[in-house]
Amino acid sequence: MVFVRVVASAALIGVFLGLVGCSGGEPVVSFSAEVKQVLDNNCVSCHVPGQPGYEASGLALDSYDGLMKGTRFGKVVLPGDAQGSVLNMLVEGRADPSIAMPHGANRRLYAEEIQVLRRWVEQGASNN
Repeated sequence: MVFVRVVASAALIGVFLGLVGCSGGEPVVSFSAEVKQVLDNNCVSCHVPGQPGYEASGLALDSYDGLMKGTRFGKVVLPGDAQGSVLNMLVEGRADPSIAMPHGANRRLYAEEIQVLRRWVEQGASNN
C-alpha cells in the first residue's frame, strides 16, 4: 500500500513538473498571424514575380511555400537556426550592408519585427 502511494505521488509530481515546464515557455509565433504580417509590410512589394527582389534572387515572400523554397541560390530559412538563417542575417544587419534587407528601404525592420522572425525560426518555422 505504501509503495502504491509513493509511486502515485511520484507520478503526480512528474505530471505537475511537466505542466509547469510547458507553461513557462515563450508563446508560439504564428506564421499566418505574425510572420506573414511582417513580410507583407516590409518585403512582399519587392519579393514577388515581376519585382526587383524576386527577379534578382528568385525569392517569393508572398507565401509560406515561397519563403521556405528560398532563392535560386539556396534556402533562406533553416528551421530551428535563426543564427544561421539567411533571412535573419539580412534583416538583423549581420550581412554585408549592401545586401541588408529591406534593400533600399527608408527604414530597417523594427526590433519587434526582427524578434518575431527570429523566434519563429528558432521555434521551427512552422506553417501555423
